[in-house]
Amino acid sequence: MHGFANPARFQRIARWLLPVLLVPGLILGLGALAWGVAFAPPDHLMGVTVKILFIHVPCVWLGMAGWSTIAMASVAELVWRHPLAGIAARAAAVPGAVFTALGLITGSIWGRPTWGTWWVWDGRLTSFLVLLFLYFGYLALADAAQRDATNGGSAGRVTAIFGLVGAINIPIINRSVVWWNSLHQPPSITMGGSKIDPTYLWVLLIAALGFSLVFGAVVLARMRMLLAQIQTEARLRRKAMV
Repeated sequence: MHGFANPARFQRIARWLLPVLLVPGLILGLGALAWGVAFAPPDHLMGVTVKILFIHVPCVWLGMAGWSTIAMASVAELVWRHPLAGIAARAAAVPGAVFTALGLITGSIWGRPTWGTWWVWDGRLTSFLVLLFLYFGYLALADAAQRDATNGGSAGRVTAIFGLVGAINIPIINRSVVWWNSLHQPPSITMGGSKIDPTYLWVLLIAALGFSLVFGAVVLARMRMLLAQIQTEARLRRKAMV
């Protein structure tokens, strides 16, 4: 793991890996969305509104995956002091927040004709809204830690601890429809199989794969940007001391 700690080595790897993730991700994601909108048949209960699942479900998955990435990077930062761990967590926060917001928006659009309302305060929706607020809090802490360069790294540790503690919400989101009565449907894909019709399932999985590749590319691009920003600020500080 520490073999990628050298910024120059990481930059070389990320430079060629980024298009490898981004191009197939865009092709798979946009292709699956186009096929789903144009060719997927209407559901016998939800009609054409079922087609929103091709964007809603991947966004929800990646909203949760984004915070899981933050939590794992926070462990690496706190336990192993990995030099790029904090940067990886910060890089995952913005796309994670965007996918979480898209998940909430598309879920509300889906819920209006299905439930007759844009929003209900049930376990799944409320815990997912909490996830968005956690992202906002993490981004604020990370920004404060970046500005406070004279604190010996304590603000960075606080940010990492927040990222780790916030991961408690992930299993709550996942199990909320099982633990509490909810308008939201139960889990459709589990370790035991899938309740989704194969007509929708394979397109959904392709869309999720495409979105995931794009997510990975965005995280790499943001890591490169943050590294360049840190290196630029370090050079400016050295020049100011001369």
